[in-house]
Amino acid sequence: MTRILSAIMLAALCFMGGCSNTANTGAAPSDVLSLQSGAGNATADGSLRLVKSLPAPAGTRDGAEQLLSANDVLEVNVYNTDSLNRVVQVDSLGLISLPLIGVQTAAGKSVRQLEQELERAYGASYLQSPDITVFLKESASQRVTIDGEVAKAGLYPVAASTTLLDAIALAGGLRDIADQTKVYVFRDVGGTKLVANYNVQHIRSGRLANPRIYGGDVIMVFTSKSRVAMNNLKEALGIAVNASRLAVIP
Repeated sequence: MTRILSAIMLAALCFMGGCSNTANTGAAPSDVLSLQSGAGNATADGSLRLVKSLPAPAGTRDGAEQLLSANDVLEVNVYNTDSLNRVVQVDSLGLISLPLIGVQTAAGKSVRQLEQELERAYGASYLQSPDITVFLKESASQRVTIDGEVAKAGLYPVAASTTLLDAIALAGGLRDIADQTKVYVFRDVGGTKLVANYNVQHIRSGRLANPRIYGGDVIMVFTSKSRVAMNNLKEALGIAVNASRLAVIP
């Protein structure tokens, strides 16, 4: 019983003062914490900036369009010229190859931008007033990474209207020990890595807007030290109760 009481005391102390646990520290990564004293300022190496809210990726017209990337599969249709129609995959260099006009850059452009450039390329020497449609059949870029204290961490596809709460739901929701105030979203915007801290409790209650999530985002949910401590306390109390019941059995 002395050992059981010691376990209860240790759990209670953890709950009151916060346990130090290398597996479940509940802390945000050091590069994020180093920014919190001066939000919006870059780290020493300029690799990451903490911002209050994340802007849409560059070149997407504030999120209205998505940008093509390597490994995307495109269907290119040239009106009234079926022989030029192709299904192509964007290679690792961001390029596609089409009849007559050869290699063209696709990655980093919106579908509409690519359509206009292909029309100019075909119209320059081969077709009169070409009408070209590009359809994104498979998108390698429209996926997000969700990690940390969620039920099913992993890589998930997102649609044009996916929000932060939608993304968390895709991962099976938050675990019991998740800290809803420490949900970080990382995004590359025009070559600059940005991160913002979102309070999911406030989003769910309507106090904060539910932010849009884009392909390429990384969502990290951190551990709540108080929840871990409470679980440890419950576990210790459960052991004590079970042990006391065994002790009174004749």
